[in-house]
Amino acid sequence: MTVTVVLADDQALVRRGFRLILEAEPDIEVVAEAEDGQQAIDAVRRHRPAVVLMDIQMPGLDGLEATRRILADAGSHTRVLILTTFERDDYVFEALQLGASGFLLKTSPPEDLVTAVRVVARGEALLSPSVTRRVIQEVTRHHPRVPHSPELERLTQRELEVLRLVAEGLTNAEIAARLYVSEATVKTHTSNVLSKLGLRDRVQAVIFAYRNGLVDR
Repeated sequence: MTVTVVLADDQALVRRGFRLILEAEPDIEVVAEAEDGQQAIDAVRRHRPAVVLMDIQMPGLDGLEATRRILADAGSHTRVLILTTFERDDYVFEALQLGASGFLLKTSPPEDLVTAVRVVARGEALLSPSVTRRVIQEVTRHHPRVPHSPELERLTQRELEVLRLVAEGLTNAEIAARLYVSEATVKTHTSNVLSKLGLRDRVQAVIFAYRNGLVDR
């Protein structure tokens, strides 16, 4: 299956570089480019891509507002991967709160960009490792722990266990090894957790787990 991508960045050279990197891959197709947030929204409505690579700082409508509007469209299954030169906690925090599925610095190696697009297209989430812990701390600082959420009652004991391990930062392979099950089983449990709790991806699952006291801060 081909992963369709929209590139949103106000610098033509940056868009050109991203296009060359991504279109060198046989399973990725860049279907449109945008130089501001409004063009990104229009391109998403027209092409319904799997992923938008969204710059944060653009003229006119910025990447954060464009992300909010794209993800507010109930009929859209497009996922947003934030790309920026700025490793700022407030940007990352706001983007994730809006529902972005990942955050990657533009200075990351080309292979990381390709991997990130594939990961996000699969419905998973991705954060630059250097900011993951700070983002979680920022989220939990702004949103204190809540009493035992009734939503947790929807989960089976195994799903609750998987949620805790996801929140600890374990990969599917590591969780499978810890629980002596297959990776496919872990993916099924994770999918069930997201569905039952109404969460978009693993990042939101981590935030939920921290807020509900399932893991220590």
